[in-house]
This record gives sequence, C-alpha cells and structure tokens, in this order.
Amino acid sequence: MLRFLCVAAALLLSANEAFAHGDEPAAPPKKEVAPLFPAKVFQSKSGPILVDNKGMTLYTFDRDSTGTKSSCDAKCTERWTPLAAPADAVPKGDFTIVTRSDGSKMWAYRFRPLYTSQADKAPGDVNGFDGANLWHIARPTF
Repeated sequence: MLRFLCVAAALLLSANEAFAHGDEPAAPPKKEVAPLFPAKVFQSKSGPILVDNKGMTLYTFDRDSTGTKSSCDAKCTERWTPLAAPADAVPKGDFTIVTRSDGSKMWAYRFRPLYTSQADKAPGDVNGFDGANLWHIARPTF
C-alpha cells in the first residue's frame, strides 16, 4: 500500500509540473523601437555609403544647394523618393530636417536632403548613381 501511495504521489507531482508549464500565457508582442538615426553607414565595394534603415542606398541632388529646402518636387519624386521624417522629428547629429514645399519633412545629411532611387530594387543597389549628372551616392564624412 505504501508503494502505491508513493507511486501515486510521484505521478501527481509530475502531472502538476506538466500542467504548470503547459498553459503559460503568450508573451506580449515586442514594441517596435524607432531607430536612433534615419540612416546608417554601409561598407560597399566602393567605400562607405549611407543607406536608410531598410538598407536602400541614399542619394543627394546637386540642385539642393541651400540646405533648407528640397529642389526635387512633383515629377522628380517619381524617380527619387525623399527620405521622409516624422512631423515631430528633431535634428540628430549630422542629420537635419528639411521642410518640403508641400509641408512634409524629410531628412538631410549635413544639410543635403536625402533620397532613395526607384531604380534600386534591393538593399545595396546603386543604380541611381549618375556621376556625370546631378545625383550622387550619399557618403558619410568622418
């Protein structure tokens, strides 16, 4: 009889242990944390370049000369997407804010507005580079 009680007690304890871990509530979903900076440095074959937080190459436009506005509007934005900044964005280090003609905000690096190219399809692509023209890959200054 004592053996039976010991075996029964052992079974109850092990069953209790199994039930205790089987119905744990699911962990709450992780909150998405906003990146500290709007861009990061990527080491490409041709040296360091700036990419957005999705890894897409960033470009600057030679006609953006004042540091306070973007010269790429309307039709231009069909090929070049401004690196959007939230309405409450504040400058961070070398990254500044430019208010566009439509009132939206975009990021700039050292007062040069930043854009992605529609020609780039995957992170690391540099199809928007046109050294003979007005668009250049954004590069960090150390």
